[in-house]
Amino acid sequence: MEMHQIRYFLALTEHLNFTRAAEICHVSQPSLTRAIKQLEDELGGPLFHRERNHTHLTDLGRAMQPYLAEVFGQAEAAKSRARGLQHLEGASLTVGMMCTIGPQKLIDLVSAFHKNNPAVDVHVRDARGQALQELLLAGDLDIAIFGLPEGLDERLYARPLFTERFMITVAPGHRFEQMRTVPVKELHQERYLNRANCEYAEYMQKILQQQGVEVLRRYRTERDDWVLAMVQAGLGFGFTPEFAISLPGVLARPLVEPGVGRTINLVTVRGRPHSPSVGAFMREATRFKWNP
Repeated sequence: MEMHQIRYFLALTEHLNFTRAAEICHVSQPSLTRAIKQLEDELGGPLFHRERNHTHLTDLGRAMQPYLAEVFGQAEAAKSRARGLQHLEGASLTVGMMCTIGPQKLIDLVSAFHKNNPAVDVHVRDARGQALQELLLAGDLDIAIFGLPEGLDERLYARPLFTERFMITVAPGHRFEQMRTVPVKELHQERYLNRANCEYAEYMQKILQQQGVEVLRRYRTERDDWVLAMVQAGLGFGFTPEFAISLPGVLARPLVEPGVGRTINLVTVRGRPHSPSVGAFMREATRFKWNP
């Protein structure tokens, strides 16, 4: 059973005239008649009684009409939905964002994507970089933005977006305020405001151990905003990505000897077909001006 046969059948049920139905369907009358005969052969009986001046449905034709109308309607709805998705109408996009990336660095990208693709339903999932990697591979994310010190899983494709330094953040009055940069050795015996599950915790710990530096871990939290609030209150120093420093009054000095930085990537799964919404987001991110 072909869709054009169903379309001819429905046109004929509406007009009950082979000539008129052929005109409506933009085919010749013999072509329409041949298609109806093929449909009748497949369904096992005549669908129309053909008389010189009168054509009407048989019992089989009346029985088949609602079913074939539903099939045709669903097919048209599917094509309409497909066309809409190609133009991102009603499309969805789930984006994973690493929780330590400052929102102000990404909000302009999200705003630009929304402006150019207002019909897309965007869901932002906030998580640690390692968790985003697992969610992406599992198919729970369409695309993700993150970076890890050890690099990414080889099954992932990364397009670099921007780089940022890690800064030592303190409140005014701290001795680091008088420094232009903070060497790692200067952190010895300083109170460290620790974010739990930091992606760079092990990486930084190795650097401290190599230089014989011990910090005083007095406070620990899973929230970056709490770390900055405690820094602002003068409770210790923070180890903070430069584009995530959002509270007024917090001072930032580059960490040096050695300096530590990270690359933030737009990440997808290698070989996985992209939906139109993913493609649109990648194009927007590529066009975006990432320089500070």
